Amino acid sequence: MALKNFHNIYFLGIGGIGMSALARYFKTLGKYVSGYDATETPLTQELSRQAIDIHYEDELKTIPEQIIKQKDFTLIVITPAIPTESIQLNYFKDNEYIIIKRAELLGFISKDFPTVAIAGTHGKTTVTTLAAHILLTADSISCAFLGGISKNYNSNLLLNSNFNNNTILLSSLHKHKYAVIEADEFDRSFLNLFPEIALITSMDADHLDIYGNKNEVEAAFLEFAKQVSPIGKLIINKKVNLKNLPEEIKTYSYSLTEEADFFASKITLNAGLYYVDIKCLNQKVENVKIAVPGLINVENVIAATAIAFLSGVDKATIKKSIENFTGVRRRFDIKINSEKVYIDDYAHHPEELRAFITSVKEIYPDKKITGIFQPHLYSRTRDFDKDFAQSLDLLDETILLEIYPAREKPIPGVTSNIILDKMKNNNKVLISKEKIIDTLKDRNIEVLLTMGAGNIDKEVEKIINFLTTT
Repeated sequence: MALKNFHNIYFLGIGGIGMSALARYFKTLGKYVSGYDATETPLTQELSRQAIDIHYEDELKTIPEQIIKQKDFTLIVITPAIPTESIQLNYFKDNEYIIIKRAELLGFISKDFPTVAIAGTHGKTTVTTLAAHILLTADSISCAFLGGISKNYNSNLLLNSNFNNNTILLSSLHKHKYAVIEADEFDRSFLNLFPEIALITSMDADHLDIYGNKNEVEAAFLEFAKQVSPIGKLIINKKVNLKNLPEEIKTYSYSLTEEADFFASKITLNAGLYYVDIKCLNQKVENVKIAVPGLINVENVIAATAIAFLSGVDKATIKKSIENFTGVRRRFDIKINSEKVYIDDYAHHPEELRAFITSVKEIYPDKKITGIFQPHLYSRTRDFDKDFAQSLDLLDETILLEIYPAREKPIPGVTSNIILDKMKNNNKVLISKEKIIDTLKDRNIEVLLTMGAGNIDKEVEKIINFLTTT
C-alpha cells in the first residue's frame, strides 16, 4: 500500500496515545488529518490546536465533507477500542473505504526506515522515550512513535529537525536513520514490525482477554523476537525467560544489578536521585545522574543505554542525554515535592504497581505512603485480583476506585470489591472517583500516589489544588 497516494487520513479513536502520534505524523507530511473520539481530552485539544479536525459525536453528519467526497484518496485508521456497532465505522465498511488498524499502519511506516522497537508488558514507554531522546540528540533518528507524552518535547511524536514532507521516504538524508517505535503487545500489534534492533523489557501475563493464557503471551513475544532482521540485534531483560529463541539471532542481555551485557555496576542514592555507573559490554559510562526518580527508572535507563550503545552512539552523548531527560507524563510523574509529596503514574498491572510502589518506598522509607488506584478493565481485574491485592498491600493505606471499563462491558461478579476483599492490609477503602477529595480530607497525607490507566488522570489537577491549599 502506497501511503503517498492518500491525501486524507481519518482516525477513529484519534485521542488514543498511539493514534494521536500517527495523526501528528501525517499532519507533518501535509495530509488532511481528521478524526473522531468519544471524549475531549487535553491531548485532543492539543491536536485541534495543530489544525487537526476532531469531533466527538459518532454520527455521519460529523464526518468532514472531504472524507465523504474523496473516498479513493482517503485512508481510515481504526483502533481496537472502537466498538463494532460504531455508526461511522460501519459507514466506512459499507462504502468500501480502505480501512487499516493502527498497528498495521505503523508496520507500513517502519518499512521505510531501519527500526528500533521496544516491547514489554511494562516499562516500554519510558525506555522508548529515553532511547528516542538519546538517538535524536545523536542525530540518529528520523521519527519516533511513543506511548506517552515526552516531557522534554511535550509530544508523543519525535521528528528529526530536517524531517518534512519533502524529505520523507525519498531522501538519503533519512533512509539510514532509525524509526523508534513502542511495540504494543495488545492484539499482537507488535507482530507488524520487523526491527533492526528490538528490546524486550518484560513478559508478564497480561491482556488475557486476547491471549487466553500466559503461554500464548510468551509465544507472541517469541514470534516478535524472531522478526528481528537477520543483521539485527535483540536485547532482553535478564529477568525475561524467552524460550526456544533461535541461536542465529544476535542477543544481548541487560539487568539492574545482576551481571549482564549491560548493567549498573554501582548505584548510589543522593537527594532522591540515583547516580550509576553503567557497564556496556567491555566499556563503562561512569557517574551518570538519572534525573527521573525511582529504582525502576534505573533499569529503564540501562535498557535505553543498551539500545543507544549498540546503535553506535558515543558514551558522552549517552550520558548527557540521560542527565537531561525529564521523563514521561504519568510515569513516576512527581506533581508536588515539598512537605507533602504527590506522584502520578500509569501503572495498571500488578507487576507495574509492585515496581512503582517499591521504588517510592525506597526513596521515602520513613514516610507514610497512601495510594489511590483505579483498576483498568473488568477482565484484567478478574484475571489478577489476587496479584492486585498483594501489590496494593505494599501501601500503608489504599483508596480503591471502581473499575474503569475502557472497551469492555461489565462481567457479572467482577467489581473492585474482589480486590478489596483479598487485601490483608485493613487500612483500605473503596470509593467512587467523585469522592476522592472528600476522602483525602480525612487523612494525613505524607506521600500520595495515583495509579491507573483509565480516567484517573482527570483528577490530578483537583488533587494538586487540594494538597497545595490545605
